[in-house]
Amino acid sequence: MKIFLAPMAGVTDRAFRMLVREIGGYDGLMFSEMVSSTGIHYKSEKTFEMLDFINEELPIAVQLFGSNPEYVSEAAKYVTNLANNSELRIPNFALDFNLGCPAPKVVKNGEGSALMKNPKLVEEILTAIKKSSTLPLSVKIRLGFDADHINAVEIAKIAENAGVDFITVHGRTREQFYSGKADWSEIAKVKQAVKIPVIANGDIRDEESLDAIINETNCDGVMIGRAAMGNPWIFKRLNYYLKTGKKITLPSLEERINIIKRHLDLLLEFKGEYVGIREMRKHAAWYTKGLIGGAEFRDKFNRAENKEDFLKVIDNLKKF
Repeated sequence: MKIFLAPMAGVTDRAFRMLVREIGGYDGLMFSEMVSSTGIHYKSEKTFEMLDFINEELPIAVQLFGSNPEYVSEAAKYVTNLANNSELRIPNFALDFNLGCPAPKVVKNGEGSALMKNPKLVEEILTAIKKSSTLPLSVKIRLGFDADHINAVEIAKIAENAGVDFITVHGRTREQFYSGKADWSEIAKVKQAVKIPVIANGDIRDEESLDAIINETNCDGVMIGRAAMGNPWIFKRLNYYLKTGKKITLPSLEERINIIKRHLDLLLEFKGEYVGIREMRKHAAWYTKGLIGGAEFRDKFNRAENKEDFLKVIDNLKKF
């Protein structure tokens, strides 16, 4: 049973991925943020920056998105060549294809979860990826586009027949975004329908929900997204539970403060002060959610302009 960190645009960047590995308890495959196949086709510098990995992040699956089979195939080939020519080398690389992103700007272009409305195009894209790449391939899907079009089983079978190695299923439709409760029973149907491994995703927050989703879906692994925001130690916590059946002691306030500082340092190292500080503001809001005086701290974090400002606010957390 593996526990994976979900790819989340604007959240699970290199700094966050490294932080999770440093905390410990995570020895599995990481996933990159969504990488545009169109961006690779047009040689976008910003896109190529997302494909610059270091040893501490590995092994990693590059998550591609797009709706043009030719562009997606080209992107898969590019990543494969990158892996072959890199000092980091295969088998540290894999591919993942996004069929689940609900963001309006992605869906508007017929990408992400919008592709679930077009099974034939999904088949064409996945077949094209397999023809152009020797890397392991996974896909991430939702239950369907909306409640009237639940077709996760159909898409999963298409993926299996195309040669996909495993599939991750988020237990909501695109129309739900992240509202309501994830429907694990539909994930169970996918598990029953295919022979490839199925990773369950949606509403896994603690040891109890981990047990529940495993029991209901019989999944081969789980993926955690939003529950990891401001909570990067969740993987150490849940993996410890899987191995021992016992709950680990949660980080003390002092330990949490050190993790926040380390996250800040990593962001500043990889993105510079101007971008790093602004990226850290949202993470700081997640870290301090539920703390006494949290709203006041979040306001102060949002006013921080440099590392010194941030550290002053962080150090004041020790008073609570």
